[in-house]
Amino acid sequence: MESTETGTTAPLTIDSLLDHVQATAPRLGRTRLISIDGPAGSGKSTLAANVAARAEARGLHTLVLHMDDLYDGWAGAVRGFGLLRDHVLQRIADGREGRYRRYDWHLGAYAELHVVPVTVELLIVEGVTSCDQDADRWQSLRLWIETSNEIRLERGIARDGEALRDHWLEWMRWERDHFAEQATRSRAHVIIDGDPSIPHDPELELVTKSVALPPHDSAAS
Repeated sequence: MESTETGTTAPLTIDSLLDHVQATAPRLGRTRLISIDGPAGSGKSTLAANVAARAEARGLHTLVLHMDDLYDGWAGAVRGFGLLRDHVLQRIADGREGRYRRYDWHLGAYAELHVVPVTVELLIVEGVTSCDQDADRWQSLRLWIETSNEIRLERGIARDGEALRDHWLEWMRWERDHFAEQATRSRAHVIIDGDPSIPHDPELELVTKSVALPPHDSAAS
């Protein structure tokens, strides 16, 4: 697929993105990395699951890592990215298995150990901070998904309960400033509508706001 930029929403198949990623040399050791960022409640987890399903359908050894499992609670997103960078991505780049402990939100502490093998062909990392600048050199594709603040908050409260509304509001303020500092949206290769109105198959297609795919030789640059 040629690199293109668009200013209008249009369906884009997940398979076409995977074609592009597979045509590009891996940047994370032998692993190709897709990172999915965007504001909380925009649809990152669902998008990651759909991309993983299409990757597995073509026989790729795929693993999804959720940034929620790395955060040290509501105020721990920056630490979570540090753990991802130093103990997963850097280790895989060095030819070693990645390791992290899952944060248990009910206990408020890190729990069991998880291993990311160096043999994984496609690693999908989803969550706020997953596209922070320190990970750029390893990423084959950066996806950004967004929707309105009202829809995001509604989804969050429906999932987590009214008692966590203040946490959600504080998080939304924090992530806004973080995204501005990191220029996360403008660095994304694809910007996706997280609440599209045009007909599409969400398991197979994305409704995009812009597409600017990296060239196939980007890993050598």
